[in-house]
Amino acid sequence: MSLIVTGTIGIDTLHAPTGSAEGVLGGSCSYFAAAASFLTPVRLVGAVGGDFPETHASLLGSFKDVCLQGLERRPASRTFAWGGRYLDDMNRRETLFTELGVLEEAPPKVPAAYSDSRFVFLGNTHPSVQLDLLRQFPKRALAVCDTMDLWINVARPELLALFREVDGVVLNDQEAMQLTEARNAVSAGKAILDLGPRFVVVKKGEHGAILVHREGVATLPAYPADATQVVDPTGAGDTFAGGLMAHVARTGNGDLATVQQGMAWGTVMASFTIEAFGLERLRRLDAKQINERMQRFQHAAKVG
Repeated sequence: MSLIVTGTIGIDTLHAPTGSAEGVLGGSCSYFAAAASFLTPVRLVGAVGGDFPETHASLLGSFKDVCLQGLERRPASRTFAWGGRYLDDMNRRETLFTELGVLEEAPPKVPAAYSDSRFVFLGNTHPSVQLDLLRQFPKRALAVCDTMDLWINVARPELLALFREVDGVVLNDQEAMQLTEARNAVSAGKAILDLGPRFVVVKKGEHGAILVHREGVATLPAYPADATQVVDPTGAGDTFAGGLMAHVARTGNGDLATVQQGMAWGTVMASFTIEAFGLERLRRLDAKQINERMQRFQHAAKVG
């Protein structure tokens, strides 16, 4: 079943207690597509500028099931760039700089060949842009969006309009409670269901995630990663979404059990991402490593 992701493709500069990485490939599309490609073919829609390194395009293309027909190059523009520094506990970070570049321009066009996409993931960007992209997939069977606190603060009406048209929402617990003014993640998730979606995935970082679905509620722990293995948390949430959506797309089902299993795949994929800067760990990953870790996680978390 055809899976597509829209969102950012960026150039990241990262600083952490474990080291630094300058000018690495980043962005929600990049992490999502790389992770999803291990489970199912994925189409990518995003824009980059003339400064986008050819090595980054080659890295994206090295994931064999990522289709780059929707990668739009704009020679006169600049690629989205972000710099951040993680603090000692790696759970907190500070933004050093943000250069919007192509994000200040019109969103990328969806290739005609992609219009039949059935499973759609709208990476984090302005909700009006997400909604415009969503409507370009008339044959969609299931659509899920990501969001953040910025849009809750400055684009709430547009965000609520988006929620009325998607099947699922992915956000963290603080954002869910900010949006709904609920006191806990489960109550917040249930309140978001009242806004339109069929399910909500509330991420809780090192404490796992909660699925609030119209069929019920499920919880999933985080993968028990050794703190010494955490090199760079950047992109973990996008990788999680990539694994989740890839499993849903390959099964063609958005029921409670399937989404919960997808969360397990997403958790496993994210556990690899944090072991190196950027997409380096995913670049070196293979199916055997993924399946072995998934078996260990299933045994520990008792996820079928």
